[in-house]
Amino acid sequence: MSFLLKSVLRRFFRYGSITFITADGQSFTCGDGTGTPVTVRFTTHSAQRRLLLDPEMAFGEIYMDGELVIEQGSITDVLAVVLGQPYDLPGWAKLHHLQRFLIRRWHQFNPMGLAKRRIQSHYDLDSRIYSLFLDSDRQYSCAYFEQPDMSLDEAQLAKRRHVTAKLLVQPDQHVLDIGSGWGGLGLYIAEIAGGLVTGVTLSNEQFEMSNQRAKAKGLSQRAKFLLEDYRKVPGPFDRIVSVGMFEHVGIDHYQTYFDRCAELLKDDGVMVLHAIGRSEGPDITNPWVAKYIFPGGYIPALSEVLPRIERSGLLVDDIEILRLHYADTLKAWHERFLAQQEEAARIYDERFVRMWRFYLACSEMSFRKQNMMVFQIQLSKRQGVVPITRDYIAREEQRLRGLEAAKAPPLQIAGE
Repeated sequence: MSFLLKSVLRRFFRYGSITFITADGQSFTCGDGTGTPVTVRFTTHSAQRRLLLDPEMAFGEIYMDGELVIEQGSITDVLAVVLGQPYDLPGWAKLHHLQRFLIRRWHQFNPMGLAKRRIQSHYDLDSRIYSLFLDSDRQYSCAYFEQPDMSLDEAQLAKRRHVTAKLLVQPDQHVLDIGSGWGGLGLYIAEIAGGLVTGVTLSNEQFEMSNQRAKAKGLSQRAKFLLEDYRKVPGPFDRIVSVGMFEHVGIDHYQTYFDRCAELLKDDGVMVLHAIGRSEGPDITNPWVAKYIFPGGYIPALSEVLPRIERSGLLVDDIEILRLHYADTLKAWHERFLAQQEEAARIYDERFVRMWRFYLACSEMSFRKQNMMVFQIQLSKRQGVVPITRDYIAREEQRLRGLEAAKAPPLQIAGE
């Protein structure tokens, strides 16, 4: 077993410096010696076998189960080495990957009832967990770091401002927020831009907190949040926005998604879609992520998205690619979670803490090492609805900054 393990891992790890200590106490180092050295130790022979048979699934599992212990470096350092390799799995592991690719659409099948259950499995965790690492507005999506030294709260406010600027919201326009989360963006649009917001979520926790926040801010007449599937919401709307929700739609439902958005959007309306994307073509959701973090989730390539937009009749007005903004967001989340990991363990347990740290670190490194990105697509139904140059975005952001300054105190979660 040790010989086979050493052979496979030395073939896989061509770059970096990673030392493995087997369950028998043997050690060997892989890579070319560059970068930050890391050391990991297997505590069981079972962990070694599982890693050999199905590395994509097993690596995260044996770490969260305590059967892979980091002796030197951090989980982020280790994943930087792992995800920095050329993708060269052993033949039997490639068969696992091929099988998952062939059945990926089955895993992304998200009819209304199943979509709701899958969303609730992640977003209806104990609400205290999210308070440990998110910003004060509970933005659970990519921040926008206009300046590299921005705090997480500042960057998340900049994201809300940036997205709202692209929407060109006018007072009393009706705005649909698909996947409204804990209500932060919708409340910003209602309070700062003056929109009349309808937010939809499938999470009970988010639904309740969003409406509590609206009531606490005196915005219940301008922002309402529904526990509803976007496919059942009546329209029309002047503006549609969707941030961090599209990853849960599933490929087979993309056409339904854009067709429904086209039906809901007025002829002179504007839509902004903000979602994670992959730069290197269609693939699969990492099986560990699909099992433990986002069941039914999928990160698309633009080549999987744009044809559906074209067939819906919507026009693409603008596409902006945010490359490392999410890496920096995830880094900030991980640092905040790490500082509160003892509290997280009290809420759940140590296994949950390791699972969540693996999720955050793996996600960060997927942006830094595997060219993941975030795209913002601005859509309309006819030419000329938005200005033909991008200058208006900066002007609108400046206008929104002025409106923010007139509102005090800054936006906060109700009760904080």
